[in-house]
Amino acid sequence: MGQWQQLLQNRAFKKTVVLVDENTHRHCYALLKPYLPQEHHVVHIKSGEENKNLATCEHVWRELTEQGLDRWSLLVNLGGGVLTDLGGFCASLYKRGIRFVNVPTTLLSQVDASVGGKTGIDFMGFKNHIGVFQEPLAVLVNPTFLQTLDMRQMKSGYAEIIKHWLIMDAEKFYEQRYIGMFTEDWTDLIRHSIDIKSRVVTADPLENGLRKILNFGHTIGHAVESFYLEQPGQVLLHGEAIAVGMLCEAWLSVQKGLLPEDELNQIETFILSIYEKVNLAQADLQAISQLCLHDKKNDGATINCTLLQKIGEAVYDQPITLPEVQSALRYYQLL
Repeated sequence: MGQWQQLLQNRAFKKTVVLVDENTHRHCYALLKPYLPQEHHVVHIKSGEENKNLATCEHVWRELTEQGLDRWSLLVNLGGGVLTDLGGFCASLYKRGIRFVNVPTTLLSQVDASVGGKTGIDFMGFKNHIGVFQEPLAVLVNPTFLQTLDMRQMKSGYAEIIKHWLIMDAEKFYEQRYIGMFTEDWTDLIRHSIDIKSRVVTADPLENGLRKILNFGHTIGHAVESFYLEQPGQVLLHGEAIAVGMLCEAWLSVQKGLLPEDELNQIETFILSIYEKVNLAQADLQAISQLCLHDKKNDGATINCTLLQKIGEAVYDQPITLPEVQSALRYYQLL
């Protein structure tokens, strides 16, 4: 942790601002404060995907301006994926870019959102519709923050860990599927997931090819998540939606003659042992599938999806149709 202090108290930064939401201010800020310069300012935003929007960005930019931050200042993003995505986006655009550091506080953000240089916000109901690639100065990961999470948030992050096994590490999948959420060593799993994502991102930083494998479960999963964002009172966490997406896209992998059916059965058994079924209404399937047309990986009207050839090996740029998406959602309904 001495490295944290050395980085965050670097006198090269004229001013330091910490971005928090109400949860990370209450539970995590005190853990970070000893490593910050004595003179720093805290900016508060509201938690939740519904607040990952331009209005929140305006609030952040206004505070940074009022605090007199220049291009030699530092923004420290203390929070989960929503906050690090939005904070990185705000830092990347403020005065054409200032340095930022991510301190991810959820399992989801530690293994996924804070690695890879993607920043962004939601717009017009579409996930991460506006954003830029911008690497943080550093990502400071401390598993101690996980003690502040409830089981639902832990499960949400665990979905991305499962995804990493399914696309790149069959051995880890088979080793862990009998352990699941009862793991005793989150540090090892976090490090392993970060290593997988880092290797992929380093090989393809701007998502022109290989990096697309990281989107397994996300074409349909993001559509489900976006749909629920517009439903008052129905909150669906990112990982819960990705669990739906992984099942649907694994099933499509079988239909395309890629994934053996017995491996689909193993994926089903494992995921359904951890995640409760999301109650998708028949009347909503068309609306959910239409949202896949706005996926950032698409080429014109072609929906490009990442599918599995086998557990531990993914293939990207696989075209799927709207009827196939609806069929996959119906398959999920019947599980």
